[in-house]
Amino acid sequence: MLDAYLLEWGSILLRWLHVIAGIAWIGSSFFFMHLDASLRPVPGAGKGVAGSSWQVHGGGFYEMKKFTVAPEFMPTELTWHKWQAYWTWFSGFFLLVWIYYAQSSLYLIDPAVMVLPAWQASLIGIGSLVLGWAVYDALCRSPVAKNENLLALFGFGFVVAMAWGYAQVFSGRGAMIHIGALMATMMAGNVLMVIIPNQRKAVADLIAGRTPDAKYGKIGKQRSTHNNYITLPVVFMMLANHYPVTYANNAVIPIITALVIVAGAIIRHFYNVRHLDHAKSPWWAWAVAALAIWLAFWVAMASSPGGRDRLGLKQLDEQRIQLAGLSLPPAHVTDIITGRCAMCHAPEPGWAGIQIAPKGVLLHTPERIALQKDAIRTQAVMTHAMPPNNLSEMTPAERRAVAEWLRQ
Repeated sequence: MLDAYLLEWGSILLRWLHVIAGIAWIGSSFFFMHLDASLRPVPGAGKGVAGSSWQVHGGGFYEMKKFTVAPEFMPTELTWHKWQAYWTWFSGFFLLVWIYYAQSSLYLIDPAVMVLPAWQASLIGIGSLVLGWAVYDALCRSPVAKNENLLALFGFGFVVAMAWGYAQVFSGRGAMIHIGALMATMMAGNVLMVIIPNQRKAVADLIAGRTPDAKYGKIGKQRSTHNNYITLPVVFMMLANHYPVTYANNAVIPIITALVIVAGAIIRHFYNVRHLDHAKSPWWAWAVAALAIWLAFWVAMASSPGGRDRLGLKQLDEQRIQLAGLSLPPAHVTDIITGRCAMCHAPEPGWAGIQIAPKGVLLHTPERIALQKDAIRTQAVMTHAMPPNNLSEMTPAERRAVAEWLRQ
């Protein structure tokens, strides 16, 4: 019981930190993109000032200036925007380890896709993040980067190709979270490996009395812009792993990924242009984004496996049980779970309004019950959160019987 509580509390604390850090990072990214777009030339503003912007917030007025390269002197106080990015990535990575690698047989490995031992699945996941950053960084340093549209196309193609690769190796849920983690790693790598080092070079030049090289600022701005356009697709992928309708069929995960990236990037494009000049707001972007999401919805719905037994569900579940070293529940526990829970948690739910089992959790066979024992312990024994509002009237005696099986 203690292990289960530690697992749940560890998960919620890591997720809490991840969300807080992510809000701070996304907020600063969106604000500085807006600030850049809102800068206007000001006569007599001073040497090297590219423009300034007036802001009003919290009952006060602010005037913000941006230098073309850098000021002529080193400021006595300088705020660095980096820890939001670092802590978002650190907390996200440890959350990935905590949930997907530590519980790989439940969330990451699907024998219907590929039978893998836990250590191999984890190694593939971590290695892919490293590879993803290396390829993306190489693209940004290659001749392709001289054309922003061409670079965006190559980057888009690479992420979709990686989505296809993940779908060949991991469960649908595991593939979705790794697509998001891949793009988030690119974003964090931009801050850690490019933006901050370039800013440090500018600071070192100021301290030494030299004029900083403008190219470092341009490179940093390019990477910061990439982060801005990637943000919304990353957030969708992180949320999508909680909704099985988005990953029910691995075959269409690359298509859904491509459509979500288009929708998220085009929405950011609208705001970036609008902040530059309201009169030129590209309202067409919303139609394109809506069409992309609509297509993603239809692709997901049309390809949903529903109640089909793709490759022999019982045999695959037996393989997963062997991988996890589990044993089947006794008959009376199976009767309790299937009687109280399987009307929703089945390939074809019988509860009105439910088309796909919540969270993709199936409890209609002894094998599935064994695989979901930790979730059952948390939801039905420790907290009584399930069935919701006890709609199926699970009795205290039945909960005790399930608890006794779990203790054994």
